[in-house]
Amino acid sequence: MTEQADNRAPTVRQLRLVVEAEDYDAAVAFFRDALGLPEQAYSGGDGARVVILEAGRATLELANPAQRRMIDEVEVGRQVAPRLRVAFEVDDSRAVTDRLVAAGATEIAPPTVTPWHSLNARLDVPAGLQLTVFQELRSAEERATLDGFGTET
Repeated sequence: MTEQADNRAPTVRQLRLVVEAEDYDAAVAFFRDALGLPEQAYSGGDGARVVILEAGRATLELANPAQRRMIDEVEVGRQVAPRLRVAFEVDDSRAVTDRLVAAGATEIAPPTVTPWHSLNARLDVPAGLQLTVFQELRSAEERATLDGFGTET
């Protein structure tokens, strides 16, 4: 991170991913009820429906095509990811994967230990999304000491 970036106040307060869901009720049931995202706000009218679900801290992960292919190879063993994929950090990847499959997700790959020390599972889920649930196996402090972690300068 540059010195200039360190001194600026953040201008973005929230990252919101907006997804059109053909089967709105199934998507809400999956993300709110099965995954457990709390309902933060709801609005709509004249047949329009929307729900805003709280998903904790948001980050934007930008990857070049080679990195996306490498992640697919590690998590799934083959190229499957669309251009956009959603990832949620959870406390127990195995239990959440089982719960989401029971709620209608299709498991693409079971929980797998990655080179970046997390336990990742890949799923096809409602609203046409591909989802990774991941569990960090090491603390941020432990990961920071490993090769390949940190920021580019």
